[in-house]
Amino acid sequence: MKATKVYEHKKILVLGLAKSGVCAAALLHKLGAFVTVNDSKPLAENKEAQTLLEEGIKVICGSHPVELMDEGFELVVKNPGIPYHNPMVARALELGIPVITEVELAYEVSEAPFVAITGTNGKTTTTTLVYEMLMHGNKQPLIAGNIGTVASGVAQEASKDNHIIIELSSFQLMGVSRFRPKIAIITNLYEAHLDYHGTVEEYHGAKAEITKNQESDDYLIVNADQQKVMEIAESSNAKVIPVSVASELSYGAYLKDGWVYFNDERIISREEIALPGAHNLENILSAVAAAKLSGVENNSIRKVLETFIGVKHRLQYVEEISKRRFYNDSKATNILATEKALAAFSAPIILLAGGLDRGNDFESLIPSLNGVKALVTFGETAEKIADAGKKAGIKTILRADNVEKAVPEAFSVSDPGDIILLSPACASWDQYKTFEVRGDMFIQAVHMLK
Repeated sequence: MKATKVYEHKKILVLGLAKSGVCAAALLHKLGAFVTVNDSKPLAENKEAQTLLEEGIKVICGSHPVELMDEGFELVVKNPGIPYHNPMVARALELGIPVITEVELAYEVSEAPFVAITGTNGKTTTTTLVYEMLMHGNKQPLIAGNIGTVASGVAQEASKDNHIIIELSSFQLMGVSRFRPKIAIITNLYEAHLDYHGTVEEYHGAKAEITKNQESDDYLIVNADQQKVMEIAESSNAKVIPVSVASELSYGAYLKDGWVYFNDERIISREEIALPGAHNLENILSAVAAAKLSGVENNSIRKVLETFIGVKHRLQYVEEISKRRFYNDSKATNILATEKALAAFSAPIILLAGGLDRGNDFESLIPSLNGVKALVTFGETAEKIADAGKKAGIKTILRADNVEKAVPEAFSVSDPGDIILLSPACASWDQYKTFEVRGDMFIQAVHMLK
């Protein structure tokens, strides 16, 4: 860990705990900052806050008093999920106090270079593929960020011999200042998280933060099939490496004659790739580019692509019961992700969908419902998705209280050879703490069918 002096003797507020807040507070305390933690959960119920208090960190729990911002803080480190219109954050910005996320702390203390991945869809798959390729290539990678491990915790343990492979959301990227990845990837950009960002322009702008500090000796891997992504690339100082599923390129990663290429080098044939779904080719090409730029040999890349079948909660095969195959795609938290999941199968599909209502309709999902023979909806958006199903001509539409109850309902209307797919097209927060919990409940319900 770098012995940075950036935060020494600074008065810093950590806003919101969870895993990232706890790690950030402890790290800042170790770096010599005067840390105050503010969390909404009462102290008596807040084990994390109690632990920090025992370490000598000031803790204010049970509410978020806006007047706290008038106590002379020089920096705020906020939980990524707290929006910028939150009264505490708005007051900090009004006072001119910088607001960052713990990703910035990770960069300041890390001795290892970063390979950073963002985009609307495909982040987790791409991040995992890059990690696996570098692992097989003996590059000693560490995985961090939005994929589940706190970046500032991983960075403290990293050495110059490691590479930190980090998945970054738009929420995290809005809170970076000097963060500079050696390799950055933008998988794709669509409309998402408007309840947080307000406008699609702000959302895309947040994603562009991944490359704002890159220099000419860094790399930006971008989806050349998307104009919006290429517009971001045009303003980057990094060396731009394009990837394309649709076109043969003069350099970068692309498809040609049924093979994956990097520059003029043939890497692997499509037939040898184990990961299902045409949409995953974008992720594969980005990962191949990152691995090649990191010095991984083709043999290691091929070994991963011949065996890697996906990450948990992302088109995850669960099991087969009575000749029905079950897939967990709980990470499909937007319409586009569900569209791509539906396109991955040719067999009849029983679709389980629903979740948090962010105010959008599901008209754009209708063309992708052609292969859906039955629909089971749940959550706040149950009626909206059912309406889309009716317009798509689906004759069997059922309503369930939750995912657990949706599974036996789906099985009851299925036939041998059918796919039973959880791909919600919505965030989970109306009924479940995370999409992982929702997916685990689906898996458990599938096992209960036996």
